[in-house]
Amino acid sequence: MTQSGTGEPLADSRNVPALLSVLRDRARSCTVHVTGTPGGSIHVRDGLVVAMETPGAPGIEGLLLRSGRIGEEAWSAVRACDTTHEHLADELVARGLVGAGELEVISLGALFDAAFALSLAVPDSWEVADPVPALHRNVGVTPERLLGEVARRVNLLAREPGSVAALARTRVRSVSAAGLPGTAAGLPVRHQEVLAHADGRGTARDIAFALGRGLFAVMMDLRHLLDRGLVQPHTPSADNRPSTAARGVPATAPSAAPGSAPLPRRRPGRNSAPEPRSHD
Repeated sequence: MTQSGTGEPLADSRNVPALLSVLRDRARSCTVHVTGTPGGSIHVRDGLVVAMETPGAPGIEGLLLRSGRIGEEAWSAVRACDTTHEHLADELVARGLVGAGELEVISLGALFDAAFALSLAVPDSWEVADPVPALHRNVGVTPERLLGEVARRVNLLAREPGSVAALARTRVRSVSAAGLPGTAAGLPVRHQEVLAHADGRGTARDIAFALGRGLFAVMMDLRHLLDRGLVQPHTPSADNRPSTAARGVPATAPSAAPGSAPLPRRRPGRNSAPEPRSHD
């Protein structure tokens, strides 16, 4: 149940990163919904961030299914056994569909990737709610570690201020799709796969969802391909279709942006947290 406009206001919750720090200090368990584009959810357990979901980057489900690591039938069976979706990670491991260590790596990678994706946009507002189940298998990370990893990724991609966000928004196409000379000879398989999906209709996000790979990893590959002149920005004409890549979570599920500390707009009666709930 969402609780808004009640409870004690968070003293230092001027933005989402500050909010996460306060939640960490109070060892809170909750779900933070942040509206905006792309929007999503942050899942906090005992003050640590354990998962984030956003349409801006593939989540654990998308990484497992789109990459072919797990089949649709097996995934549906797992979901049917846990209608609350609270123990999906345990069920995946128990059925031998993915190893415990591997799932932990995937879970942590998806968390960092979602944080990176959301750092590239300014959220509209946030709201703290009761905790809801989230697919994850990690002990959680501190807000400082999360922000540090986001900063590291941005620095690896940045050429100039705003260039990372611009790269994320840009539709790209391979030079071969544009009818220009270019060769993929000698490229790693992952680069060739990115090239194959660079058709001018999708962004890095679309390619990441199509391949079942992280957004950051795909953007790093695109930066390399751009430097080699094998892909180029593409501005679609008015009659081209908009991007239609599959999303890993519903577009209605909002998310937080613990990246470059953007300032969400406060909404009266919403930007406050519920009273901590007692534990049995």
